[in-house]
Parts: sequence; structure tokens; C-alpha cells
Amino acid sequence: MEPTVSFWDCGEFLSCAYKLEVGHSPGAPFFMMVQRVFSLMAGGGAATGAPSVSTLGTVGAATYINFLSALTSALSILFLFWSITHFAKKLVAPGNIEPDNDQTMQIMGAGLVGALAYTFSDTFWFSAVEAEVYGTSSFFTAITFWAVLKWERAADNKYADRWLVLIAYLVGVSVCVHLLNLLTIPAVAMVYYFRKFKVDLKGTILAFIVGCVVLAFVQFGIIQYIPKFASWFDIYFTNIMGTSFDTGAIFFLCLVTAILVGLLFLAKNKGWYVLHVSTLCTIFIIIGYSAYFSAIIRSRADVPIDMTNPDNPINFLDYVDREQFGQQPLLFGQYFTSSWTGLDTSGKLYTQEKVDGKDRYMQVGKKIEAEYDGDQKHFFPRIYDNNEANHVNFYRQYLNLGPNDEPTGLDNMKYFIGYQMDWMWWRYFMWNFAGRQNDIEGQGDPQRANWCSGITFIDQLRGLGDTDKMGSGMSDNDAHNKLYFLPFILGIIGIIYQFNRNKKDGIIVLTLFFFTGAAIGIYLNMPPLQPRERDYAFAGCTYTFTIWIGLGVILVAQWLRKLTNGPLATYGAIAICFLAVPALMAKVEWADHDRSHKTLARAVAFNTLSCCAPNAVLFTFGDNQTYPLWYIQEVEGFRKDVRIINTSLLGIDWYVDQLNYRINDADAVPMIWKKKDYIGDHHNYISYMKDPRIPEDKYFNLEEICAFMNSDDPSKKDPRRGEPMNYMPAKNFFVNTLSKDSLIDRGLVHAEDTGRITTEMKFVYPKQTAYKSDLAILNIIAAVAREGWKRPLYFDAGLRQGDYGGTGDYLHMEGNVYRLMPFKYTDANKVNPQVLGSINTEKSYDLYMNKFIWGGGERNDVYFDEPNRHEFVTYRMDGSFIANQLTTEGKKDKAIQVLDKIMAGITEHSYAYDYTAYFIAAAYYHAGALDKGGKLTEKLVRNAVDDVNWVASLSDDGKAQMADEVKQQFQIMQSLSSTAYQAGDSVLAKSIYGKMQALGPKVKDLLNTKGGARDSGGDDQ
Repeated sequence: MEPTVSFWDCGEFLSCAYKLEVGHSPGAPFFMMVQRVFSLMAGGGAATGAPSVSTLGTVGAATYINFLSALTSALSILFLFWSITHFAKKLVAPGNIEPDNDQTMQIMGAGLVGALAYTFSDTFWFSAVEAEVYGTSSFFTAITFWAVLKWERAADNKYADRWLVLIAYLVGVSVCVHLLNLLTIPAVAMVYYFRKFKVDLKGTILAFIVGCVVLAFVQFGIIQYIPKFASWFDIYFTNIMGTSFDTGAIFFLCLVTAILVGLLFLAKNKGWYVLHVSTLCTIFIIIGYSAYFSAIIRSRADVPIDMTNPDNPINFLDYVDREQFGQQPLLFGQYFTSSWTGLDTSGKLYTQEKVDGKDRYMQVGKKIEAEYDGDQKHFFPRIYDNNEANHVNFYRQYLNLGPNDEPTGLDNMKYFIGYQMDWMWWRYFMWNFAGRQNDIEGQGDPQRANWCSGITFIDQLRGLGDTDKMGSGMSDNDAHNKLYFLPFILGIIGIIYQFNRNKKDGIIVLTLFFFTGAAIGIYLNMPPLQPRERDYAFAGCTYTFTIWIGLGVILVAQWLRKLTNGPLATYGAIAICFLAVPALMAKVEWADHDRSHKTLARAVAFNTLSCCAPNAVLFTFGDNQTYPLWYIQEVEGFRKDVRIINTSLLGIDWYVDQLNYRINDADAVPMIWKKKDYIGDHHNYISYMKDPRIPEDKYFNLEEICAFMNSDDPSKKDPRRGEPMNYMPAKNFFVNTLSKDSLIDRGLVHAEDTGRITTEMKFVYPKQTAYKSDLAILNIIAAVAREGWKRPLYFDAGLRQGDYGGTGDYLHMEGNVYRLMPFKYTDANKVNPQVLGSINTEKSYDLYMNKFIWGGGERNDVYFDEPNRHEFVTYRMDGSFIANQLTTEGKKDKAIQVLDKIMAGITEHSYAYDYTAYFIAAAYYHAGALDKGGKLTEKLVRNAVDDVNWVASLSDDGKAQMADEVKQQFQIMQSLSSTAYQAGDSVLAKSIYGKMQALGPKVKDLLNTKGGARDSGGDDQ
């Protein structure tokens, strides 16, 4: 189990749980309340939210919250065991037959092998040791399915239907953890039908449809439409009837309660039993769902993390509807080439205001949705995403379409089957039960993230080559897990056995398997190039399949009984299946699931905030650059003076509004614009409009430009777009700066360096269109400059270049962040073209040598998956840049010390030597450390040669897909040879050159293969 915070959403969950704050939509309020209870076990000041540190050797709140996932995961295994034994008993000793000792062993063995197979399955195990929702979500799936099996056994008893009411409550509560548990409902319906009715094909189909209808009723009727009606009622009561906020919502909830209570009494008095139970179930679903009130209550407390700000019925509706993430079409919609035929502007954006002393919902914009009709609308659209150019490019490349080709229905189904079903579901499924190639995210090429079996000839037939002969970092990747199909085969045996002996139960399990697997893929309708692997979404189908793995043990025992009589066959079957499946899975997958010594996410957060000056503002991007920072501030109380701004959220009005308030020890963020300028759809985007009256080389005060763009004056708007819109009249800006004396007094520059700087701050905005997030950054920069640069501004080095607002020349690297300064060096020697602005080598050296921690990267027994290794990329790259700058400044000893620190802090086991290590090797050479640069270079060259040889062994299609990888490896070898030669290491340079010559024919053949593959495409390619 990880002792502290992990990457992705874990940092957010830990932060929100510890102080009961509001996480991202649709939230998990029940989960976070239980997490909060577990955090109290840390003792000390945990009850009052005092700082609680969790790291190696120190058990704090995060450790206990992580333990919740481990505990609920363990309980999942318990309920899975009981579910498997339920089905096994019906196969071995059906009805009321009491099993004998041998049959009991078969039942228990089935439960043991199946439950442990799920325990050590890749997807489930990953979520069981961190503070994510998926371990607890699996628990609710397991206990719900177990509960309906308990009902099945007791269905003829007087009070058996209490189990159905319990299931309803579990469904309601589970919604407040994760929506995946809803997918048990169709399986529950099938159990009910098979137990209560005479079974035929028509009835089975009808029961399946009813299960789907109940699922839709809960998903849409309760989860979405109760908040929707509450918001409508509240708007009507407030704006039409003149009541205060919340009156309409409270009235609606009272009305729903009255209707349900009335139905309950009516059903009781009339003896309508089905209506009575159905109403009770609906009531208990709503009772479980009521945990969401905690999100509203805590949002009204204006907690530091307040995602979507669901403090009123309107915002709460957006919260549970996942408005922030948009919606994907399901049955009908557009293709990526479709042109919209109209715009739906019926949706309205509201804010709460006081008007003449009375509460009122004021409309502040419209929700605009594109409409597609006629031939622009298609059935079952899978290739729909036309919002991102890289998605469109992927569709065309995947479907082999030219730039002007229109996709067909066949192309749509090709993407659905080949990508959404095969790559985004079946691949994940096979990771768990056949084997996994590595942990490197890929998009279908032979080298990355495929499922593989470990049986060489089968993997070669699938175009993967010999996976043991790939370069270092691939073949020795700890996630290179070979299961030899054994779990998969035992599961298939179980399927065959159950369907042959008890088809009803087989259909029940199959229904659950379908809805937790393929049906999720259909519903999510995922576009390509997901930011992370999504296997966690399909954990339910791996849970279901392990039921069949367990049942397979019984058939194996029957086969062995043909060879030997008595209990030996049963014991032998259990032993063989145990060793072949769960024991193998545990052995193979232990290394890449053991997180007991990993603290990297906390280390990254600590290091990043350590780079920042007091009372700083830090711009970050995405989950992994933001959530660990939230954790270390909210839970551990470290550097609470730094105000973190996630640019991924900066385009949303509620998030911009929250910048106006003090959070923890961090003051409000200075901004030029006011609430009216960003609320609702105001300034969602502004385009640059060239004005011939404005000289292109003239610079304007950014503060004045912001005021112009925020103006309500019609004369300062572009009238040519139907509805007059604000525009950007210029892209050349300047801001007020500080004198050289002030810079010296504040310690921002040394007196002896003032001759090398200019305090005139001019920059050019790099985009034609500025979106709300861009405008927010410009407004903040202008406001900070207006206030005399009292507030330090920092940008995470991982931000996209456009997020700096064109201020790159004025950025100064400090450790692994950039600080925006009101000056720049006029003689800056660009040793590293990748670095924006300049490098503060003095501070960066101190950070790397004396402050940075490595989160287990310094060890040789800790596994880091690819998202973790992405964080190491920053240290290798930025560290090499700092070292190069130190060398240029004549401080070679310090440069080598920094490089040595990085090499010790990130071992080869923690992150194999890939292209990022090239920068370290080159920096060693630049600093004169030929021996260290040479040793690293030799390893890099060896990996490159292995990779090229492995690619050369692939099929022509595989070679074509990997040609760019070969080109990169060859370029690295060229660069290393050149760098070694220039540094004076001519022997190694010649050795590399000789290996390049030997590889030359292979590389040429590979590049020709790629060209041939491209030429075989459409006419337009």
C-alpha cells in the first residue's frame, strides 16, 4: 500500500476528505465522508484538520485513508468469495442437497481460486492500494451482487424482500461513491426473474429490458431529474413568486417525499405488493443518494477546494450532470466531419444576485449546443469528436482516410470494434488474464501497452515480435507480466461448465459481465488519445470473470476424477488451479503493484512548492501537476502561502471567481477584470482583430488592453459578428516594471548583474484567439504589474507554451518552475534552446543539492509506472539544462554535482535510460566528465541497438508503425557520437559510428517500409 499521496485524483480525494471539501464532479461525497472517518485514526490534530504528515516511517492521515481502499478491497474479495461459493454450490449440490466433504472442498476451492484471482488482477490491485474510489466501488459491486444472491436463496421466506430494499439502499449510497455500481441492476433483474417466474425466451428478453429500464430510471430519473426539477422549481419560486433562494427546491423535495409516502400508504392499503416494494426501494435509493447534501453544505462554507461550487440548486445540477466535462452522443449524433445545422441556445446560465434587496436568479449567458440534422446526423456515432484537431487526425490515420475523405458507416464501426471495443476494453481485459506487454501508454503500435501472453510464437503471430528482446526499459519493465493465458483459460472452462450445468446462472453472470464491460465502452464512447489508461472503468468485468475462474476449478476436479478417485482429485485440482492462476498472478505482478516504499507524488509536490518564493502564485496544468500540491497544502500544511491556479480550470467562471478570495495563508489573486467580465459566458473567448490604424510595432499597456477587452462600451466592440463582441485590438504589450535599485533591494538581481538586464518588459501575445483561461492569465499579470510586482508569479515548467502569454523571455527557471520577472537578461547565452528565458543557477543548484527529495527514485526496489516516470523526465531534462548553464558560467564542478545528484536520485531501475538520459550524458560531456558521460552513452547506445534490431524482426506493418521510433533512436546515436567526439572521447565516438554503419541497412529498410505503407493509403495521402 502506498504510504502517502499518489498521482491522478488521489491527491484531490485526500485533500477533500481530510477537511470535507468538494471534489470534481460528479463527486463522491459518501466516499469522502468515510475517508474522513478513517483519517481520524491518525490521532493528534486530525480531528480538527491540523497538519498530518504521511511518508516512509511516518503514519499520518493519508496512510489511514489509503487503508480504507485496502480494507474495502479486502471486503470485495470476501463478498466475491461468497458469491462464487453460492454458484458453485448450485452446480455441485443443487437445491437443498447438503454437500458432502468432497463437494464442500470443491465449493471452497472454487471460491478461493476465483477470489484470489481477482485479488491479484492488475486493474483491481492497482486501485486497492491508493485513495481512489475504485476499490470502494468494487466493494459496492460485490456486496450488491452478493445481496441479490442472498435474496435468491431466501426468496420464499416471509421477509425475503428486505434484501431488495437493502440492495436499493446500497445502489443509492454507491452513487455517492461511483456510478459503476448501477450496472449491477440488470443482473439483479435477471436474478429476480429467474427466481420468481416461469422462464422462457420472451420472458428472459423482457426481464433484460426491464433491468435496463430500471437502470435508466435510477441514472436519469433519480440522479439527474431530481436535481433538475429542484432547480426549475427554485428558479420559478425565486423569480416569479418572489421567495428566497432554496424555497422552491425545498418545496419540490417535500413534494417528492409526500408523493412517495402517499404511494406507500396507497400500496399498503390496496395490497399492491409490487408497488409497495418498488416505492420502498425508490425511497431507499433516494436516502442513499442524499449523501450529496454534504457537497452542498460544504460548498456553502467556501472551502479551499470547491469544484463546480455546488452551493445552490443550479450549480448542483451542473455538478451531478458533469457539465464541466461535456456530453458524448450515444444513439444519434455527428461524425467528426459533420457540419452543424443549427445552434440550440435554450439552455441558460444563471447566477444568484440581490436585486432591490430580493433574491433573484440572473441570466448571465446561454448554454450553446451544436445541432446536427439530415445527412449530418448519424446512427450510433463513434467517430464524433470534432473539437480537437489531434482527435480528427487520429480518426483519419486510424481509418486510413485522406484529408478530404468522408467517413462511412463502415469506418464508424471499424473504429468502434477496433479501437473502442478491442483497444479500450478487450486489451484491458486481457492485461488481467493473459498478460501485459509494459506500462507505456500506446495507441496500437507493437511496442507499447499491448496485451501479450508470454508465449513467444503467439505474441509473434499478433505482430509483437519477441518481447524479451526489446531494449532496456521495455523487456525488463516491471509491468511486463506473462500469464501465459492461464487465468483466461480457466475462466473459459468455468463459462463452459456453468452454461452446461445451469444456464440461468450463466446468463445472470454474463449479464453482469456485459454491463460492466462492453456496455461501459458503448456508453462512454471514448474519443482517442485519452490522457491515461482507462482500465479502471472496466474493473467490474474482471470481477465477473473471476467468478468463472473459480467455477473452472470444479470442472478441472471432475476431469482429474477420471484419473483418480476420492478427494485427491479435488485437492489436486485446487492445488493446480491455485498455482497456475492466483499464485502465478501474485508472483508476476507483485513488483509493479508494491507501492510500500513509493512517495514520489508527495516528493514532487514538496519540491515544486519549495521552488516558490513566499506568497507566490503558481500556475499549474492538469491533475498530476495540481492534486499532489493540494494534498501537501491541505493535509500536511506545507507552504499554504502559495496560491495554486490550475489553468485546466481557469476557463470556468466559478473557478475564476474563487481567485477573489483568500485561501488558507494565501491572499486573493490580483485581477483587472471584475465578476461581470467573466461570469457565465462572458469572455469565453476574444479574437484579435487587426486594425490598420494601429502600427504593428507599437506596444500598448496590458492593463489598458485588458480594460478595453473588458469594456461594455459598444464603440469598443466588434459589430461585425451579429451580436457585438469584445476583441483584442493589439498583441504587442508592455507592463509596468521595477527600477534596477528596487530589483536589488528585493533580492531579485545582484548589483553586479544590473548592467546585463533591461527593465523594459515588452512581449507579443502568441495566439489569434484568447480563451477565458488565457484572458485570466493576462488580467492577473497586468494586475500584479500594476501593484508593483509584490506577488511572485510562477509557472509550472510542464505548461504548454501558449499558457505563458508570450512572456517567455522574462521567465527565469528556478529549480523545476519558471518565475515571471519584470526584467530580462540582454546577453543571455541560449545554451539550452528548450529553456524559456534564463536560469537562476544559484537557486536551482541549492534546490537540487539541498532541498529536493526523490520519493523512492533513489532506490533500486521501487517500481514507477509511466505517469510517475513523466515526473522524472522534468528532473532529468531541467537538471541537464541547469548543469549546462553552470558549465557555461565556469562552474563545472557544480554542474557535475547536480548531474550526480540526479543520477543518484533517479536510478536506472526507477527510470530506464531513454532519450531523457541523453541530455544527462551530453551535459556530463559538456562539463568535462568524460568517464561518466561515456558510461551512460554506452548504455543508451546498447538500448538503441536492441530497439532497432527488435523492430527489424517485426512484420512490415509493425515496422511501418515503428519507423519513427527507429529514426529517433538513430538520431540519438548520431547526437551521442557527435557529442562524444566534440568532448574528446573519440574512441567511443568511433565505436558508436561503427554500430550506426552496421545498423544503416536495417534503418534504411525500415524507413522505406514506412514510406511504402504510407503510399498504400488513400489517394489524398
